[in-house]
Formats: sequence, structure tokens, C-alpha cells
Amino acid sequence: MSSQDDVFVGSIDQGTTSTRFLIFNRDGVPVADHQEEFTQIHPHPGWCEHDPDEIVNTVHDCIKGAVDKFKTDGHSNDKIKAIGISNQRETTVVWDIKSGEALHNAIVWTDTRTSGIARDLKKRKGSDELMDICGEPISSYPSVTRLLWLLKNVDKVKEVYERGDLAFGTIDTWLVYKLNGGPEKNVFVTDATNASRTAFMDIREVKYSDHLLDFFSYEFDLRKIHMPEIVRSSDAKAFGAISSGPLQGHKITGVLGDQSAALVGQKGFEPGSAKNTYGTGCFLLYNVGEKPVISSHGLLATVAYDFEGHRAYALEGSIAVAGSGVHFLMRNLGFSFASHKITELAETVPDNGGLVFVTAFSGLFAPYWIDDCQGTMFGITQHTQRGHVARATLEAVCFQTKAILDAMEKDSGHKLHELKVDGGMSNSALCMQTQADLVDIPIVRPKMRETTSLGAAIAAGFAAGVWKDFDALKGVNKADETVFERKMSDADSARMVRRWEKAVQMCAGWKDDE
Repeated sequence: MSSQDDVFVGSIDQGTTSTRFLIFNRDGVPVADHQEEFTQIHPHPGWCEHDPDEIVNTVHDCIKGAVDKFKTDGHSNDKIKAIGISNQRETTVVWDIKSGEALHNAIVWTDTRTSGIARDLKKRKGSDELMDICGEPISSYPSVTRLLWLLKNVDKVKEVYERGDLAFGTIDTWLVYKLNGGPEKNVFVTDATNASRTAFMDIREVKYSDHLLDFFSYEFDLRKIHMPEIVRSSDAKAFGAISSGPLQGHKITGVLGDQSAALVGQKGFEPGSAKNTYGTGCFLLYNVGEKPVISSHGLLATVAYDFEGHRAYALEGSIAVAGSGVHFLMRNLGFSFASHKITELAETVPDNGGLVFVTAFSGLFAPYWIDDCQGTMFGITQHTQRGHVARATLEAVCFQTKAILDAMEKDSGHKLHELKVDGGMSNSALCMQTQADLVDIPIVRPKMRETTSLGAAIAAGFAAGVWKDFDALKGVNKADETVFERKMSDADSARMVRRWEKAVQMCAGWKDDE
């Protein structure tokens, strides 16, 4: 390693609506990137699917696009020392382990078709004991309900299951498997952060739980299904290497679920540190240290990261709709063709005009866990304008974040002293100021906000020796920060929160049982 500028790490950022590939230098500065959106498939209301092969193709395209820019700038591929992956979590893929053929579209984490399965599971004896093992409540959120739906409803999946060749995985597993060449190499692994989102893993032991597998095997023997080996998030050997394209032979040495990757990218390594990612959904992770904390206030316990000698856990609050609410205004209601215009529209009015928008397109996740509500607006009058709707859409994310922070304070016994933020919606100063007004703690926004991609690069870089330890990361992404502090009065903030909570209660039960 001749100089700082000679060392680079690549990062595959496979998100819910797009795929990116970024190349970072050792200071955590992106020097090349390429991004592509892919098809969102909505067969029925509340359903969302992705084509697994299209996702793999976008990864290859993004790698090529970024590497072309990298080489145009005078760099050579051999300076890229490792590849990391961050991925949308819970999204479920099933395939034939012998042929490598995907058997159905991936069912996305936002999909609500499994709400009925989740309700049936909750009625089964012993269901109330599961959260203490896997860290998350039974709902349509974890991957297990998607797998059960596929087994129940897709003949091709049942046929492959019956002959013992059915493979199950989240997007990280699918990508690693396909990037390594599929069935020929059969690199079939998942990291602990992704495995902790399936409801199959004992969160303390970081291995598949016999008790959980027994509980979910009431119709199908899940032990007949090929499940990936759980490995560390940073590993020089477990994830194999890219088998084709401009980075053929380059090792994949780090994998993190996207929200864990964002926590790592924000360098949230100390217990008590927290980040909130305002992406398609919104996800707040709070580092609780070396032992999991099982929430009693509607949060999830998850593996934050698992590096050699360093495993940390987090409390997590998950919000299904954040940036996707903005996209809804753009795509479905024709508000604008550019997301930043939604903020500009919201700024045309001084407040929400009494409008509250509960953006429960996929039900409400933490800390409410209400799966029978749907998106609902309250307070519409002849005074209501498009600016009020835009403002209420941004505020909905901030209200839910406030509820999650309150729950985290109750579970942990501590109030955060600051909240680090990233993701597309964090670009909106109005949204971040609203967040600060509601939670009354400083909101800290870094200048370089590609922290999810950076986290995957850090995981890969640790395994490849680019960074030796956490201290070596002190200079990474050390650019200027913007801090938002409360400007609203306590009384006005409390009044807004009360109206939101009333709206949440009123929209519950809207969705009929199917």
C-alpha cells in the first residue's frame, strides 16, 4: 500500500428501489459510482415483488458503470482491495439449489400479503415465547411469513421443496450465490445481521434455533429446506469472489443488512450511539452493546454487526413508509417529478393546516405493530392544499421516529444525546428541523450521506486489512456536519404528537380480514 490514494474498496448497495455500486478511498470518500433503478412489481394492492434476476443484472451493470468511471480517472482495478455488500433485508428469494433458477419473484419486505399468516401464527400455542429467542414479534415483517406463503401458494416452490432442492435466502444470500457463479461454486451463506431478520435465528447464539424451526414447521418441515450458513459480517473467505465482469476474481469480504451497514457507516460502535436512516422506509438503530436487549415496548432486537472479536447488538425501530411516501405523492398523485420539489411544496405553507397523514401503506411497524390499518388522512378541509399534504407526508416519518425514540428510552433507561441521520429524506432541511422539534435532541447530518454503502465498505475493508481496527476509522468521513436543534415550543410539539397518536388509533382496524 504505497499511499492513501492507492487503496480502494467497492460497495454494492442493493436497496428496495435501486442498486448502486460505489468505490471508496481509505478516507471514506466515494470516487466513482453508478446507480440503476429496477422494476417494482405490484400484482395486487399491498403486494410488492422484485425480479431476482433483474436485481443481479443491475448489480453487474452498476459495477461496470462505476469501474468505467474509476478507470477513466486513471485508477486500475487491482487497487480495489475488497468488495462489500449491503442489502434490503427480509426480502425473500427461493430457488432450486441444483439449477440456481429462481422459482418466484422475490417478495419484498414491505409486502403485506402475509398478514393473515402472521395472525394465524400468533394464535398458535407458544407464539408469545418466540420474541425472547429471535428478538422480533410475529408479524408480516420477518422473512419466515414470506417463505410460508410461497410454500402454501406456489406449485413450483412446493414441487422443488418436495424433492429436497428448495433453497431459501434473503437478498444478500442470493447475490453472493449468483455473483460467485451459482450452483457451480454454491457459495451459500448469510451474515448474522441478515439472519437475525428471518425469525429463524437464536439471537444470542447466532445460529438457527431448533425451537423456532419446530414452531414454524406446522405444515411444512422447514428442515428440508436449504438454509444458508450464518457467518460473520466481515470475513476474508466466507463470501467467495466475483466470477465474471470487470472485477472478476475480486473477493467479497463483507456483508451487512442495509440498516446495520448505515450504523457502521456512521461509526456507531459505542453502546448508546444511534442512527436513523430515512430511505424507502425509516430505520432507527441504537447500539446496546455485546448483549441483546429484548424490547418490552414494541421494538426489535437485532445484530448490529458481527466482526471478528466485535459483535454488537441493537434495538431497532422500523417504519415501513418514509421515502416511499414521497414517491407515492410523485408517482400516484402527480405532485412532482423530483423528490426535492416535495420539500419545496411543503415550504409553501407555514404548517400542516390541521392535516395528519398516517402513511400506513404496509400497516404500521414499530412501536405500534398494527397490521390492519391502511393509509389515512385526517383533517381535510376546503383549506387543505397540496403543500399541506406534502408537509404531512414528511411529518409522518418524524412522528413515528419520535414514538420509536420514546420506546427506546423506556427499554434502555437512557435518552439519546444526539441522533445521527442519513438517507434520501435527510436531505430535506424541513424534515430534519421537524424531527428536531418533535424529539428535542440534536439531529446530526453528515456531509457525505452514503453511509449505508460506506458501512459495507468498512466491513469488507476490515477483513482485507484496509483498516485494522475502529481507531483507524477516526478520519473516515470526517467532513462537516449540519446540526438541527429544536425551535418549536414544548406545548406546540406536544400538541402535534397528540393529534398524530389520535390519528393512529382512529385508522386501526380499517383493513378487513382476507
